[in-house]
Parts: sequence; structure tokens; C-alpha cells
Amino acid sequence: MASFPTAVRSTQRLVLNVAQRRAISDVAITRTGKPILRTQGGRHSLGGHTATVFGATGQLGRYIVNRLARQGCQVVIPYREEMAKRHLKVTGDLGRVHFLEYDLRNTDSIEASVRHSDIVYNLIGRNYPTKNFSLEDIHVEGTERICEAVAKYDVDRYVHVSSYNADPNSPSEFFRTKGLGEQVARSIFPETTIVRPAPVFGFEDNLLIKLANPSVQFTSNDMQERYRPVHSIDVGKALELMLYDDSTAGQTYELFGPQEYSTAEIAEMVDREIFKKRTHINVPKAILKPVAAVLNKVLWWPMLSAEDIDREFIDQVVDEHAKTFKDLNIEPSDISNFTYHYLQGFRSSSFYDLPPATEKEKREDRKYIHVTDEL
Repeated sequence: MASFPTAVRSTQRLVLNVAQRRAISDVAITRTGKPILRTQGGRHSLGGHTATVFGATGQLGRYIVNRLARQGCQVVIPYREEMAKRHLKVTGDLGRVHFLEYDLRNTDSIEASVRHSDIVYNLIGRNYPTKNFSLEDIHVEGTERICEAVAKYDVDRYVHVSSYNADPNSPSEFFRTKGLGEQVARSIFPETTIVRPAPVFGFEDNLLIKLANPSVQFTSNDMQERYRPVHSIDVGKALELMLYDDSTAGQTYELFGPQEYSTAEIAEMVDREIFKKRTHINVPKAILKPVAAVLNKVLWWPMLSAEDIDREFIDQVVDEHAKTFKDLNIEPSDISNFTYHYLQGFRSSSFYDLPPATEKEKREDRKYIHVTDEL
């Protein structure tokens, strides 16, 4: 009888060893030679990368955090405001998403956020300066501190999310500081992956939702600036793929949608979808920009900024030498296919249940056009 407990323990040990056995293909060697246990993915999976996502409380943050956490990765989220991070708690399994309070001017807090990570994403950015942070404080000096911490702890990968039209010589302060931030990142950490997304649309965006808002919209260029809006889900997918593809290190990616639009064309699309006509007032730049600059300093909530006025006069220019979605085998989505999905809530009760505007227009066309291409 004494041998029975021993046999049970031996059986349990054998089962445990079999359960913990991993195929050699599960072990990946990172760019710096560190072994990583990569799993097949899944919310409850164990193993995988440890990623730090700065700026995760912004629009793009939830898309990359959710993708990383559901693959079993440990995700470290540095944050400034307690309430701004709460929606990220449920993006991963219990114990997979970790929050650390940090200050962009506090080097120790930044180092604490990256010292255990295999990859660091920097999504930090502001559209306008505040009384506490200028655009250079955020896009240049903040990037410098993060990159120095990444280099100090020999982190395998650093992905820097910049902006379309980022250029150190741009007349726009936003684009200029974004361009300087890219130079700083590459000078400190040459393997930096630079990502330049076009204006992003999706939930809580600053494009569709802003144009559908009932408040009056002020513009200085009759909303004639042209760009290629990109879906936030597509950008999140691209950022995730960069984690598993070390060939993206040191590369620059321009992420943009398949079609070019002006803001006026998108506004017309929005009005057609919500069955309402929003008001857009054109004000000369010499008047609107100083007023917007004063509002930025007086009001604490985001409004039209002086930087927005400058960017209205600059069309998107794509870097021909940069890689795109095509190099990641991603087919980007067009904004016209998502207006119904994101704007249905702005309709009145009389039109709420109607199908997308495109379908409605087809039905209207059939009333007057008797010869169509449909069989």
C-alpha cells in the first residue's frame, strides 16, 4: 500500500511534464538573442511577449492593447489619469494587463515601464499645446526620454507612431515636431520602426464623429485639404504584425486608406448618412487661428486648435520610399464602407432603422432608372 501514493505522484508528475512540453517551434529568438515562448494565441494562453504601450488611453491604444492581450502577451500600460485607463482593464485576461502611473518628465517612471519589455510602442501625441506641455515637450523631448530608456535596457523592438506629413521643415508645428521626434528616435535607437498613419476614423475618432456632431464647425480652407483616411482597426492590426516580424525593425511605414478625400467630401458623406445638414462656417485664417490659440490656453477641454487651422492648408504627401499596408499583406478599408456603422447613432428616430444611405440611394434610383446593370 505504501507504493500507491508514490505511483500517484509519479503519474501526476508525468501528466504535468506532458502538459508543459512545448514544441521547439514555440520558442522564438528575438532580434537581440532573447528566447521568447510564442503561443498559438488566445485570451487564456500562457507565454508570449511583454509589451509596453505608451499612449494606450488614446484612440489607437485600445486596438493594439486588445490585440496583444488576446494573444496571451503581458501588456504594460503607463498612464497619467486613473479614469482614462479603466476601459483597458477588460482587454486581456486577469493578470495580463498591468498599469503603471508615470510622468513623461520623470525618467525613473519611464524606465520602470520598459525594463521588463520585449517591445515598446509609443503612441503618445497631442494635436495642440497646453499650459503644461508644448508640442515639442511631447513629440521630441518625451520621445527622447522613452528611447533612452529603451536603449538602456536593450529592449528588442521600439515602434514609434508618428503622423502623416511628418517633416522637420514643415510650416505646421505639429508636423514639424513629429518629424523631429522621428529623427530623435532613430538617432538614439536606430532599429526604430516608424509608423505614419493618415487621419484615423473609427469609434471616438476626430473625423466622422466630429463632422456628425451638431455643434457648428469652423474652417479656414473650406475643408479642401485632401488625405487618405485609414481605419483604426487596420492600424491596430499592422502594429500587432510588427511585433512578430523582426524584418520591420528600422523600417518606415506609411499607413493610409485606399481612397483620397477632402474633408468637404467626407462631410457630405456624413450628412447623407445621418439625414441631416451640419453647419460649417468658413472664417479667414488670420482671424480663426489667433482665436483658436487663445481658446487652447483658456479652456481645458479639446476644441479647434491653431494647429488644426495650419493643417487644413497642407494636403497629405506619401513618402514613396516608405513601406505600406501592402508590405504587411493587409488590405486597408475605405471610409465609405463604415459611415453607417459609426454614424447610425446620430440619426433621428425617424430614420434610425433605415439601411445605409448607399442602399437607400439605390432604391431611389430604381424609381426613375428603368434600365440597370442588375440581372
